[in-house]
Amino acid sequence: MTAPDAAGLRRLTRELLAAHPPATTDRTDFLKARFDAGLAWVHYPAGLGGLDAPRSLQPVVDAELAAANAPDNDPRRIGIGLGMAAPTVLGYGTDEQKRRFLRPLWVGEEVWCQLFSEPGAGSDLAALSTRAVRDGEEWVVDGQKVWTSSAHLARWAILIARTDPDVPKHRGISYFVCDMTDPGVEVRPLRQITGEAEFNEVFLTGVRIPDSHRLGPVGEGWKVAQTTLMNERVSIGGARVPREGGMIGPVAATWRERPELRTHDLHQRLLTLWVEAEVARLTGTRLRQQLVAGQPGPEGSGMKLAFARLNQEISGLEVELLGGEGLLYSDWTMRRPELVDFTGRDAGYRYLRSKGNSIEGGTSEVLLNIVAERVLGLPAEPRNDKDVAWKDLSR
Repeated sequence: MTAPDAAGLRRLTRELLAAHPPATTDRTDFLKARFDAGLAWVHYPAGLGGLDAPRSLQPVVDAELAAANAPDNDPRRIGIGLGMAAPTVLGYGTDEQKRRFLRPLWVGEEVWCQLFSEPGAGSDLAALSTRAVRDGEEWVVDGQKVWTSSAHLARWAILIARTDPDVPKHRGISYFVCDMTDPGVEVRPLRQITGEAEFNEVFLTGVRIPDSHRLGPVGEGWKVAQTTLMNERVSIGGARVPREGGMIGPVAATWRERPELRTHDLHQRLLTLWVEAEVARLTGTRLRQQLVAGQPGPEGSGMKLAFARLNQEISGLEVELLGGEGLLYSDWTMRRPELVDFTGRDAGYRYLRSKGNSIEGGTSEVLLNIVAERVLGLPAEPRNDKDVAWKDLSR
């Protein structure tokens, strides 16, 4: 079947709307019908939510649906599934895995989380120590993960674990899909500086994962994880936003509405950050256009770096602009939210929450190394652990 062009996608979208009017169709039923029509992510294969069409044509479908007030799949709530799990399952999953996981993931019936970071590995993810030992057609997993967003909501997790301690650390890792409802999975909240427990610790004790839930070959989990990480950084740093979207929006609005707060110095800083935010937005658009040619590369790390720095500088400026008001904090209630809402909260929340932007999704220090080595082509830092078995490393 020939992939549809823009006109063909408009026709298919209108046929979907005619068969399933958004005003009278249950939200979940509409999203399932959209997926089955290949209009979920048009660049995915036919039968898996797509039509093998160019990625650049997705906005054609989105515009038609938005004009009809069709429901979306609440992408902020299921961002880990959409941005990280889905491209990894598509790239490395079996046909059965793709059929099982992609539809409920996109519809939002099943929330996903990411079991990568560990308290003992720090920024060196490949040094992880969570073990997976094979027992027949299952793997028995023991270990601890940390900074796990949405673990308290998730049904599934993408998990990397050490399956061979006798080889160098990057070569002894395998990649799994873990059922968060299985015995032995314990989720504990991590209360943050914002007062919320958006993140979690996850303890894995004798968790049995069927081998049919392994993604990619045994021992090649690091390669699979790179697909996840590259997509993660694009989804964080290169998200589609309108002009004055994101963190720059609230501070620009305050500037316009509160002339009594203005000073010359603050004006100059705001102009500089506004321009930098717009440059980052347009660069994100260019990066998404490059994705039409294939999987994201290391450039996404540069976008994520800019995202973290800008958020922290913009939120700091907003607090200064508001003066004493900027020191107020409206709600420090301990709760476990379903999503992060930067623009719907006050300046104090934005200031505190943005501190985590330079840690989550890859620390800024690690991303600087990636940009230096893989984008700029600078010499790699000396490494004395690349050819040493993991079990022999100093810890």
